[in-house]
Formats: sequence, C-alpha cells, structure tokens
Amino acid sequence: MTPFAYPLTGLVTLIALAVYFWMAFKVGKARGSFGIPAPRMDGPDDFLRVLRVQGNTTEALILFLPALWLFALTIGDIWAAAVGLIFPIGRVVYARGYYAEALKRSTGFTIGLLSIVVLWLGAAIALAMQAITAYI
Repeated sequence: MTPFAYPLTGLVTLIALAVYFWMAFKVGKARGSFGIPAPRMDGPDDFLRVLRVQGNTTEALILFLPALWLFALTIGDIWAAAVGLIFPIGRVVYARGYYAEALKRSTGFTIGLLSIVVLWLGAAIALAMQAITAYI
C-alpha cells in the first residue's frame, strides 16, 4: 500500500465532518424535542438556532474543504492541518454560543472564518506563484 501524502489534512477533514455530523444529529434531536416534523423549517427560537448552526456550517464547509485541500496541495500537509484544525474548533465555539443565544455566535464564527480566509489566501498566493513560475 502506498502511503497517503496528506494524512494530517485528511484527519482534519474527518474532524470537520464529525463536527458537522454532530450538528446534524442535534437538528434531528431538536425536531423530536419540539415536535417539528420534516420538512418543516419553522418553530421556536431554540429550534431555529440549532437548525441555523447546521445550515451555516453547511455553507461554510463549501468554502472550507476546497480551500483546505488546495492549501495542502500547494503549501503542505502540516501547515494545512494546523490552519485547518482551527475551523472545526471555531465551529464548536460557534455552535455552543449560538445554542445558548443568537448574539453569542460571533466569536466562533470569526474563528472559523479566519481559518477559511488564511487557507484561501495561502492557496491563492501559492497557486499564482506557481502559475507565474510555470508560464512566465
């Protein structure tokens, strides 16, 4: 078996997906607790906050995962994993804050967003430098 070149980035990916799974599970549990059948998307604020955490994390994963892997491919596994691990930590802080009160979500949101921005900018700069070197 050939060793995988990006084991740490792979682990961070799995951690981020595990956090997302936890959030999706919380939505299902909240549906049962509040008696809200699928496909309904309305209910009391306590339910809507749980639903919004999962929905916002879905939106963030669309940005995070490609940025994480492009960063890993252009800069390296260790750095991608180090910066990428900040994202699921931020998402947990975001969720715990938002579950308590909507106004308490900003710290975790900012932590996760910072990880995405660093990954995206790092990958963009590395790709641009590689393109310049290869074609100029």
